Parts: sequence; structure tokens; C-alpha cells
Amino acid sequence: MKIAILGGDGFVGWPTTLHLSDQGHEVHVVDNLSRRWIDAELGVQSLTPMDSIQERCRIWRDLTGRKINFHLLDLAQEYERLKAWLGDHKPDVVIHFAEQRAAPYSMKTDRHKVYTVGNNINATHNLMAALVETGIDAHVIHLGTMGVYGYSSVGAPIPEGYLDVQIDTPTGPKEQEILYPTRPGSVYHMTKSMDQILFQFYAQNDGLRITDLHQGIVWGTHTAQTRMHDQLINRFDYDGDYGTVLNRFLIQAAIGYPLTVHGTGGQTRAFIHIQDSVRCIELAMGDAPKAGDRVRIFNQMTETHRVRDLAALIAQQTGAQVMNLPNPRKEAAENDLIVKNEQFLALGLNPTTLAEGLLAEVVDVARKYAHRIDRSRVPAVSAWTRDLADKVERDPEGKKLRAV
Repeated sequence: MKIAILGGDGFVGWPTTLHLSDQGHEVHVVDNLSRRWIDAELGVQSLTPMDSIQERCRIWRDLTGRKINFHLLDLAQEYERLKAWLGDHKPDVVIHFAEQRAAPYSMKTDRHKVYTVGNNINATHNLMAALVETGIDAHVIHLGTMGVYGYSSVGAPIPEGYLDVQIDTPTGPKEQEILYPTRPGSVYHMTKSMDQILFQFYAQNDGLRITDLHQGIVWGTHTAQTRMHDQLINRFDYDGDYGTVLNRFLIQAAIGYPLTVHGTGGQTRAFIHIQDSVRCIELAMGDAPKAGDRVRIFNQMTETHRVRDLAALIAQQTGAQVMNLPNPRKEAAENDLIVKNEQFLALGLNPTTLAEGLLAEVVDVARKYAHRIDRSRVPAVSAWTRDLADKVERDPEGKKLRAV
């Protein structure tokens, strides 16, 4: 198949690009490289050294004989170019990763909030409108997030997208299926919630075929393809804005930095390994909805853990210390999270869990590139509200860190 991967230079986009190219698909990466510009803005770089996207594609071609096509294009700002590109290339599948993905970054300042909304919502809507205008019947696979549901405890499993409710009417109770209610906890998560409404409209109004993957927190570094050459390695974010909690714990352990648990550590999160993430996208491609079908929604996660339990597990394995710090996020101190994920299991996903060997693999990567770490970027300082921003964190040596 001909596959367009929007945002294919990113943390999940790049290993997905390699995985699908390795299967023999014609893969086109469409990206504005904004994540690299954000690195420059924040003054931090990926722990793992990253070549340019052009050099990555060249190495892959020399190694495997398979070509990955790169197209520099901004979905949010260049609608006419996007429409023309779709008309010229007519992809069978469009995988949509092209959104600013970090909740802390989206909450740094009003400018970051405005950027995140403008970039994410425009990118999604421009894609929907362009597909309708060009008449291209592509299967759209969107990477959403479990975070749209927030982290309150309702005592019942979160279904895969939809909820059956009973509504009282003058003629008696009526059954209706609705989207499971969202409760986003950041501007980033809010944009993903808004994506859902756009998808529902374009599926029912124009017959677009859409799959929305509500993904958990991704951890790990390698997939089978990124292991094939040192210069194909995936990016590894460890900073307080883009580093995911488990990867951050692992890198802190690798460099002798206390594991920073915010608040009580009672926050329960859903997780998935990067290899399972790319496998789920492959499975979703093979189970495409038909025109006129409702948006297909998968909960793309394999396990849930409390943050403090993860810290205890890693501390036990590595000898690291654990430090509790004020929580910069506005969220419940404790929550349960029960999630249904039967659809991917039924399609053949064999989940990767938090095995000791895989945790050790990430620590080994962190130690190999430890000389690239800027310790001042490890703490999370982007706060959800001004009163939280006033609670300035301190690093393990007591040095005062800036509040945002």
C-alpha cells in the first residue's frame, strides 16, 4: 500500500515509518520538522543523537534497498499544498501523528497554549477537508491519547470509544450510543478531545474512514528496525516537557539522579512499549472501517501502573533514590484507571510488559549517551496554573530551579 505518515520524523512516527517500510509498503513521510525546532527553543536535545531526516532515509535505503520519501510540508499552515500533495500522491492510508504531543509544553505559557491549539486542530481539520475536496478514499489512522478521559476514578472500565446510555423521553426511555465523555487535563489533551468531534462529523457527513487510537504513555527506545543501525535510533526525550514518566525515571536512574515523583505518586497511567505501538498501527491498517461506518476507536495500551509503584520498581532494580516533589499539574492526587483493550488483543497483539530486560535496555541506552544529558533540564517545571508555578522545585543538590 501507499502510506502517508504525517509527523513521521517524531518519537512514534519514525519507528512506525521504518516498521511499515520494512513490510514492503511505499512510505511517504510528511513533516514540518517542528519537533526539532522545539528542541532548539527549549535548549535541549534528544538523548540519542539524531541525524537529519534526509540522512536517516538515505541510511535506510542503503541498508535495505527500500526508499522512504520525505516531503517538507506544514499541515496546519499550508492547506493548498496539502490538498495538492494528496491529489498528486493519492495514498491508501494516512497515518496522522502531526500534532504537538506534550502536555507540559502546551501549558508553559499562553503562547504555547495558542500554538498547540492552532497547530493540532488546524492540522486535523485541514486533513479532513482536503480528503473530502480531493475525493481520496484513504483510511485515516490518528494517534490520540488515553489522556482525553482525564484521571478521575469512576469505578468502571473505560470502554473503547463509546458508551451506551439510556435517556428518559416523554414516550419512555430510549437507548443511545454516545462518545465516552472526555475530561482533558491539559490544552494538549483538549485538542485531542476536539479531534474526536471533527472525526465524528466527517465520518457521518462525508463518509471518511477513520480509526482513532487512544494511546497510553509510550516507553522504551528500540524497535526491531531501529536496532539495525546506530544512526536509525529513535529520539529519546528526557526533559521535563517531553520526557515521558517511565523513560524519565530510567534515565534518572542511569545518571544517579533521584527519581522525581510529583505529589503522592498515586496517579495511575496507561502504558505501551514503542514496539507494541507500531504493531498496533499495523493491526489497525488491516482492519479498516468501511465508508459510512462510525469512527473506530481503540484503546492502545497494554498495562496500567501507579507512578509511585514504577519508581519503586526501578529503584529496586537500579538502587536509585526516590524524591517526592510538588506536582506542577492540576490533577487528582490519587486515581484508579481501568481500561478495556480487547479489540487489539482480538486482532493478535501480544503485549510487551514492563519486563526487567526491557527496562535494563533503556538504562543501557541512557548510560551510553549520558554525556549528552543536561541535568538542569531533567526537572519538570512547566506548571498548570500560576499558583502551582510559584512552588519552585529544587534539584537534588538544593539548587533553585526557575518557575515557568
